[in-house]
Formats: sequence, C-alpha cells, structure tokens
Amino acid sequence: MDSMHSLFTAEERGFKNMEYPIIAQEFRNKSVENIHHGSICVIDQYKQIIYKKGDIENPTFYRSAMKPLQAIPIFESKLIERYQLAEEEAALFTASQRGELYHERALLSLAKKLKISEEQLICKESYPLNEAPKLDYIKANKPKRAFLHNCAGKHLGFIAYAREHQLDNSYEDIAHPLQQEILATVASLSETSINNVVTGIDGCGVPVFAVPLYNMAISYLKFAQPDSLKTKNRQLAVKKIVTVMNHCPHIVASHHFICSALLEDENIVAKGGAQGVYCLALKKEKISIALKVHSGTEMLWSLIVAELLKKLNYDNEETIERLDRLKSSCITNDNGRNVGHIELYL
Repeated sequence: MDSMHSLFTAEERGFKNMEYPIIAQEFRNKSVENIHHGSICVIDQYKQIIYKKGDIENPTFYRSAMKPLQAIPIFESKLIERYQLAEEEAALFTASQRGELYHERALLSLAKKLKISEEQLICKESYPLNEAPKLDYIKANKPKRAFLHNCAGKHLGFIAYAREHQLDNSYEDIAHPLQQEILATVASLSETSINNVVTGIDGCGVPVFAVPLYNMAISYLKFAQPDSLKTKNRQLAVKKIVTVMNHCPHIVASHHFICSALLEDENIVAKGGAQGVYCLALKKEKISIALKVHSGTEMLWSLIVAELLKKLNYDNEETIERLDRLKSSCITNDNGRNVGHIELYL
C-alpha cells in the first residue's frame, strides 16, 4: 500500500495543502475513543471571514446541502404556480425526507399533481429512513419504493422541469440542460468560476458539485440576502425557497433532526448533506456558515452549530435550546448511563 501511494503526489491524491485540525474528541471514561477533524467558515454580509478553522479553500462536495440551489431553476420556471403546489409539496424539492407518513402523503400528492409515475425516477427504491415508519413498512410487508428515497422530491422536480422545457428524460446526465443550468447556478451563487466547480455523482445518481468551503458559505449568504442576486426572477425564486423551507421544516428533514430544528427559526435557512457537510445562514445578521466534519459524521452537527451560534451571540435562545436537546455532550450507553463525553475545539 505504501509503495502504491508513493506513485502519486499529495496533490494528485487530492490533498492540496489541506489543514484539518481537530474540532472534536469523544471520550469514553477518560480515554479518547474518536477524533474528528474538520473545517469551518463563517462570513459576514461583505463576504469577509469572521471565523475560520481548517482548510476552507479545498473543494468540498455539497451533497444534499446543494438541494436549495438545485431547486432554484425549478422555482424560477413557475412550476409551483402552474401546478398549484402546496407549500409542503414545494418544500420537497429541497428536502432530504425521512419516510414519515407526512412525507409520503406529500410526495404522493406532488407526484399526482405533476402527473409523474414512480418508474420515471432513477433513484433506488428505499424503505423509510426513520426507524418507526421503516418498521411499519416491514411489518405490513410493503415493498421498497422510489418515492421513499431520501431525494425523491428533488427528482420529481427535475422530471417536471425537463418535461416543461421539452427536454429528454436523461435528467441524471451531466450534459443534460437542467444539470448544466444547475451547474451555472452553483457557480453563480458561490461566485466560483464554472471551470473550477468540481463534478461528481451523488448517492441518488444525479450530478453533485464541489466548491471551496468559503464559496459554499457565499452561496448560502445569498439565501439570507436574496435581494443581492442579479435578477428579479432569481430573487423571487430564492425568497420562495426560503419561505417554504421555513414554513415546512418537518418536510425538509423530520422531527428530531437539525435541519427541521433550525428551520423552525424563521431567521435561519439551513440544509445538511452527507459526509459531514452543513450550511446555514442567518437572515437578520447576514451571516453564513459552512462546515465539514471530515470523519463524515452528522452526530456533531447540532453541537457544533449550537456552539457557533453562541460564539456569534445569537439572540434566539430557543433555537439554541432546540439544538441542545437534539444532542448532548454526554455519551450514554444503551441503559442511559453516562459513560463519557464529547469535547469541542472551536
């Protein structure tokens, strides 16, 4: 293995002068059990860095944190109005839904209004992700279905957009006009040269893009101040996206999840992605945050975000309390006994 690694330079392996300091450690009793490295970028309305930890220049894949950006062409196309979609249905275009009954009802209603069949989705069939509805599905001997995939709402939006613009059905292809439109949208909002946006394939099968964490924070800043966007149509689309996310936080994720807990606060727009990526922006303060936990865990999100909000003297204590209830710094075993703790280094 060492000899194989020696064939490549650090840059060829993707490590471009990266600095990933320790941001958290987990202790069982008094011994370190897990160490988490990461990067954090916090910027103000002028795109000035007001807090930084680790490498914020290396390209980072948005994963599902890209969904609000991917939804922009759909909202710009007036599909919401044309099909008279309810807010819960429109929010699914931004969602990482978990298969609760309220998700399933909204997904089926959305697909019916859009006249899209389940077979048209390229995402894999899935059981609900949340444990209770998953067990209900298995007990009832119900099959997995594409409509229950975590990204089904996004795919329904893609299919509807392609049909409305007389495009072919290969919406998962990077060369597809919709994916090129999304690429241009990501480049524009993140203020990254389109040639410097890195392309990959997401878990659900469609393209996903990577930009430096600093630029990712810039893209979310636009959701906090949509009037800074160049066209009225885009301003209106982004405002509608933020509105449906705030009005339907349970649709974007589900109860007991950080995205929903943050979106209950109408001053915040937030969305997480796989492999430890999290983005949020504060509207009133015009502050944007992008972070990545490089172990890929989501377990630390609420602890980190709560600590960052405290550092920023965020004045909505109820929001911070919701985050504190989601995740304690105490580590307990299956019987609820305290067996360790988590320390943050921010």
